Amino acid sequence: MDPLSWRENKLFLLDQRLLPGRVELVECRDWRSVADCIKNMVVRGAPAIGASAAYGMALAAFELAEEKETEFMTRLQMAASGLTATRPTAVNLAWAVERMMNVAKTQAGLNPHEIASVLESEANRLAAEDVAVNRRIGDFGAALVADGATILTHCNAGALATVGYGTALGVVRSAVSQGKRVTVFADETRPYLQGSRLTAWELSRDNIPVTLIADNMAGFLMQQKKIDLVLVGADRIAANGDAANKIGTYSVAVLASYHGVPFYVAAPFSTFDLSLEGGDRIPIEERCGQEITHFQGIRVAPEGVGCYNPSFDVTPAGLITAIITEDGIIASPDKEKIESLFGGRRHGRHQD
Repeated sequence: MDPLSWRENKLFLLDQRLLPGRVELVECRDWRSVADCIKNMVVRGAPAIGASAAYGMALAAFELAEEKETEFMTRLQMAASGLTATRPTAVNLAWAVERMMNVAKTQAGLNPHEIASVLESEANRLAAEDVAVNRRIGDFGAALVADGATILTHCNAGALATVGYGTALGVVRSAVSQGKRVTVFADETRPYLQGSRLTAWELSRDNIPVTLIADNMAGFLMQQKKIDLVLVGADRIAANGDAANKIGTYSVAVLASYHGVPFYVAAPFSTFDLSLEGGDRIPIEERCGQEITHFQGIRVAPEGVGCYNPSFDVTPAGLITAIITEDGIIASPDKEKIESLFGGRRHGRHQD
């Protein structure tokens, strides 16, 4: 279930558009092919596209290694801009590209070949950090999962959406590894079906009990008291705790609030964007209407019908029971609590 791997100066991406029917890898030899794979959903999930973009920066550096230093940095910045523009909502993408560009800028005295090697090492470091971070998120989040709990998920925030292990599904995996018995209801997550195609596939391969439901069944299950908690990931979290995630997440959060079901967001600190005061400032990607009008290439809607296909929505912090991070749990998140936890990170303190 590794969504990406780096071998012999090439990035290999698991083509998630084909799952669960076929398992195929896409080979990327330059940053443009990485950008194309991010834009066209070969790889998806905020942490996974961030790591992919980091390797895209390494590929750009190797491609430009014969350039003079000034031209090298100019064209590397062009690659950074091209990668960042592929998907606007997930902040991990811009965060990873900026991290790589900052590393390149600090390598004074090194030639482009040497800088390319440094960027390769940095991309490897970023990828390894992601797995470690997800495991810490899982360990913190598992404390919120009771033995015998039934969990509802929306979209895919598992190993496929990260470099490995997962954020929301990382919590599930950690709970199971602690010996807790859990059952997962995975909603299908229209229109791209990340829940039915990816989450259900991941959990079934891990032998974790999973039941697939249509998106519009979630409220009924909560009304029947069949859901103990909701676990989702995030693509960007504003300074006040408002969280952008796959379209439909807000609806699930409203239902959970009405029925008194805890609603948890699992996300690393790289998903926070403290430059944005609230969720109304988060850019929302709008994707092609064909994702709605067609299914596996077959038209399921009338010719000429209009489509509106926002890929994400924003859940207000007031509907979020807690945000689970690699440094601890932010209960009833707000600006002050988020700032406090970030302040603790700056001073080397880990908080619960």
